[in-house]
Amino acid sequence: MLYFARWKTIMVAFVCLAGVIFSIPNFFPAETIRALPDWLPKQQINLGLDLQGGSHLLLEVDGEAVLKDSVQNLVESIRGELRKARIGYRGLGPAGTAVTVTIRKPDQVAKARKLITDLATPITANPLLGQAGGPDIQISVGDDGRITVRLTKQAIAARLDSAVRQSIEIVRRRVDETGVNEPTIQRQGADRILIQLPGIDDPDRIKRLLGKTAKMVFRLVDTGASPNRVPPGSELLHGDRDGIRVPYVIRKRVEVSGENLVDAQPTFQDGQPVVSFRFDSIGAKRFARTTQANVGRPFAIVLDGEVISAPVIRSPILGGSGIISGGFSVAEAQDLALLLRAGALPAPLNILEERTVGPDLGADSIRAGKIASVLGFVLVIVFMALAYGLFGLAAILALITNLFLIMGALSLLQATLTLPGIAGIVLTIGMAVDANVLIFERIREELRAGKSPFNAVETGYQRAFTTSSTPTSPPASPRRSCSAWGPGRSRASR
Repeated sequence: MLYFARWKTIMVAFVCLAGVIFSIPNFFPAETIRALPDWLPKQQINLGLDLQGGSHLLLEVDGEAVLKDSVQNLVESIRGELRKARIGYRGLGPAGTAVTVTIRKPDQVAKARKLITDLATPITANPLLGQAGGPDIQISVGDDGRITVRLTKQAIAARLDSAVRQSIEIVRRRVDETGVNEPTIQRQGADRILIQLPGIDDPDRIKRLLGKTAKMVFRLVDTGASPNRVPPGSELLHGDRDGIRVPYVIRKRVEVSGENLVDAQPTFQDGQPVVSFRFDSIGAKRFARTTQANVGRPFAIVLDGEVISAPVIRSPILGGSGIISGGFSVAEAQDLALLLRAGALPAPLNILEERTVGPDLGADSIRAGKIASVLGFVLVIVFMALAYGLFGLAAILALITNLFLIMGALSLLQATLTLPGIAGIVLTIGMAVDANVLIFERIREELRAGKSPFNAVETGYQRAFTTSSTPTSPPASPRRSCSAWGPGRSRASR
């Protein structure tokens, strides 16, 4: 006799009711849903890039910039070691992927080489990238005391891979700050990043955010130098002041790096949009030490080689926080704070490919999907009603419940529905009645065998369930088999 436990009946009813409740928000406009109380379900199905439109970007990490920064860092490291050891040198500078320096005294060449060799960093072998382990630099010495330090191929590949992975993380932070739902950010090849942003309202703003390196540093202004004659140890940068380009002579030494920032927020000061920032403990100590020693001197805030502002230090700043002002608009202050919170890119990103998917294409896809779904649903209803009568209507009710469960699950999980997903739903409509057809055909067979309607239904359900749930039989063991040898005889072999 057919029997369903009460807890199973309650559980099925509860799941079906939950599916209906969580799918209801999809039948109302977003504005109506936002006006509902917070305790009611408000999640709607997220539409993918191909349905609601958006931007498709293919970015490339600037490998030359990565290599240039690596060589420049090597130059600064060599300069620091030679100065610390009081070794005289000349001609220290980059030469492509190498660094060259000439030691003045021949008797100090061996010591200089030893110091430079100690700067080498071992590279961990990475079979996935085809990289072997070993030091990251190669050193050669000429007869004239000239030392050439060259980055190895493994070191260049490792630095590029690290830059790409770091860029993906920074891009993800920046995109998440904009509130884009279900963005796709993934690596393609050795130095490319694929980004798909569904439903964005301002694709140009996204490109501006991703196109900025956002490398911020705090450096002192060289007040004793003229823009016409920049001394060694300083460089000429520019900034905007009331719409006019103003030159600044800035010392190259970085007093505090933007890497020490832990927070940045847009705010207002004297009615003007500004950006407030806060350092970590290390950055706060450096900031306090610099401002204490340079009261009365201008302190430049440099972002991507551009002087944002150069305020004069009126008094020591010991709290580890400050304000960046530069005649920002509200949107510019918000974007700058976003960039600083997300962190600086290790290298610039170049846009290789850009495609904008308009909402019209998505609307056409949704319309076509709706037509296909409705048409398939109607055809299934007609077939089930004509073929099985009252039983067919029960199968149709189960099919409708199935659709509500799918929509409720997509809404609850905030999954992204794409055009292939619509095709899957259409396929589900056709296949969801499989079990019902098996059951109904079994019931018909039992009725033709002479069983009563009640027994036919019970037996039909049991046998149809066995047919649809029986797993495929495993292959016979190779150590034991059974083969027939004539009528009524068999022989088992081990």
